Amino acid sequence: MTTTTPTASWDDLVAAALLGTERRTPPVAPRPGQDTPSALLDAAALSTVRRRAGLRPAPARPGPGRAPEDPRPALPTAARSRLAMLLADRSAPGRGGPRSAPDLAELLPQWLALANHHGYRVPDALLPALLDAARARTDLRPEALTLGGPRALWLARLNADWKFALRGTAGRATTPLPEPSGAATGPDDEQRLWEEGLFAERVSLLAAARHRDPAAGLALLSGTWSTERAEDRLMFLDSLRDDLSPSDEPFLEQALSDRSRNVRATAAELLSALPGSALAARMAERSRGCVSLTTDEVSDGELTGGEPATGGLTADKPTAAAWITVRPPDECDSGMQRDGIVPKPPSGRGERSWWLGQLVEATPLDRWSAWFGGRGVAEIVALPVADGWQADLHAAWCRAAVRQRSAEWCRALLGTPAVAPVTAGEAAPAAWRDPAKLLSALPARERAEWVAEFIASHGLSDAFRLLGVCTVPWAEPLGRAVVDALDIARDAGSYPWSFSGVMGLAERCLDPAQADRLEVLTAIPDESEGAAPGAGGYWAEAFQRLVGTLRLRAAMQAELEPA
Repeated sequence: MTTTTPTASWDDLVAAALLGTERRTPPVAPRPGQDTPSALLDAAALSTVRRRAGLRPAPARPGPGRAPEDPRPALPTAARSRLAMLLADRSAPGRGGPRSAPDLAELLPQWLALANHHGYRVPDALLPALLDAARARTDLRPEALTLGGPRALWLARLNADWKFALRGTAGRATTPLPEPSGAATGPDDEQRLWEEGLFAERVSLLAAARHRDPAAGLALLSGTWSTERAEDRLMFLDSLRDDLSPSDEPFLEQALSDRSRNVRATAAELLSALPGSALAARMAERSRGCVSLTTDEVSDGELTGGEPATGGLTADKPTAAAWITVRPPDECDSGMQRDGIVPKPPSGRGERSWWLGQLVEATPLDRWSAWFGGRGVAEIVALPVADGWQADLHAAWCRAAVRQRSAEWCRALLGTPAVAPVTAGEAAPAAWRDPAKLLSALPARERAEWVAEFIASHGLSDAFRLLGVCTVPWAEPLGRAVVDALDIARDAGSYPWSFSGVMGLAERCLDPAQADRLEVLTAIPDESEGAAPGAGGYWAEAFQRLVGTLRLRAAMQAELEPA
């Protein structure tokens, strides 16, 4: 039998084969009667088998323990085949098929979310391919690790390529993540897992404990808080958001003195989301000294003192008027900094306006009505703001409304969809509003209706970010508004490439039941005068792909339905 020398490597064998055995002696020992080239080929064949097996010669060691059990139901047969097909499609979008073919890579995240919604587990044979896909795409990791469950972590310990799973976002798992030797079944097991487990296991345990008993989960975290690394403290602290309650305040107050600036900032943000916290009260007191309601007699567009009115303070005759006066902080003292106020502003931003914005966004929103004479939210937002401070004040209110999840304030700050769209590069005061963030705090149905009306008024050009915050599948009338706007763009004779982003969203977000209604748009229309050459054909392909994707999504949903 041909053997290789102990130091022979694959590269040595390849080099000898390329240069020829006459020019380089290969690292092989031919058997009696065998020539050197044949010995080299035998050695290469043996090395190829070893490489494909994925093993390297090494001292024997104990085999891995048995994989933990996963009690979740197995995938239906059709859904299992679908997952195998989705994981096997590793090509770039649109490559290897017609342009009208659905993009399977873009459907994989939705498939994973649907499978997790039904509580399935991944088939063992497909777990390596699932981990490979999650390794290549970070956006897949939360859902992939949830579907993989405890066996994904067990397998990741055996392959360095999947080490991301051991410090990944496994906190969303639908089943508790076990220790290497088994699942935590009691308080002692939980404590040992918390102290000795991998980071992903600890995150999952903390999330489960907090959901079951917030006080017990917080006690678990408090016990090891001082010994945790800064980046781990930050992630643990961030995991408190979902079940945040007033009982967390003492712990968060202590975190305001943490060594890490990011931990301090996160603690301050969480405290400001608790309207009854001491930090919120301190911020409110500072804001009250900076923002006040002024009432006076104004005439001919003048304020008291003879200064020209700003922010809409005009009148043709004397009338009772009210406006907001702003006096930003003169300094950022140590108390403000401990409460999370960042003293140094970004480039191009004034210090005092920067400090003011942070104070206002951390102030409980219900205080403004009490300070402003019992006015409602819509009335407060409509008040003029003197001396050009409207953009800063309203921007801070927007951030506060999103942070405190106040639908009433978000609704008032959004205004009507007919208002001209705001772009990211637009200068103040027009750019203080971020409709996408404000919409995120509204009920799903209201969100869809607002964006549908926005599209009807302004078209699709400025709607991409707004569509991204709407619940999937898009509720009517949003789906109809998007399709109508695409149809109008097609009739205008332009190419569909300008709307590729919206079309991609439509493939993933339209209700699959819309496929039959869209069938009529897959035909090539007659080219109108002035239309771009061939645009009708490209639009037909785009709609064919949209319809095909919707039907594929419908099939995916049906395959995942429990029998």
